Amino acid sequence: QVQLVESGGGSVQPGGSLRLSCATSGFTFSTAALTWARQAPGKGLEWVAEIHSDGITSHADSVRGRFTISRDNAKKMVYLQMNNLKPEGTAVYYCALGLRVVVGRGRLSGYWGQGTQVTVSS
Repeated sequence: QVQLVESGGGSVQPGGSLRLSCATSGFTFSTAALTWARQAPGKGLEWVAEIHSDGITSHADSVRGRFTISRDNAKKMVYLQMNNLKPEGTAVYYCALGLRVVVGRGRLSGYWGQGTQVTVSS
């Protein structure tokens, strides 16, 4: 079955960096698009970045220039490098199978990981 497992979250000071990883299985990774999304306390799901099967990427305006999505087809992994983190980046970060449209459908639809907590605080 499809599985996505995030890791790499933690606590960091403003301006710091983290690299999130998402290990996947149960589908043909090389032909799949994947998305990162986040949910801050008391807020809805927010799309962060997506990567197509051919490696083309797109990032939300709020993170462009600071976050970078990437993939390793051999390892069936997708990553989110987060630099210059801000307090508003505090959220649970999720990876999901598909492009940004899956965020609008919510986590009860499609395939999502369990999430990893990122806390940005001094």
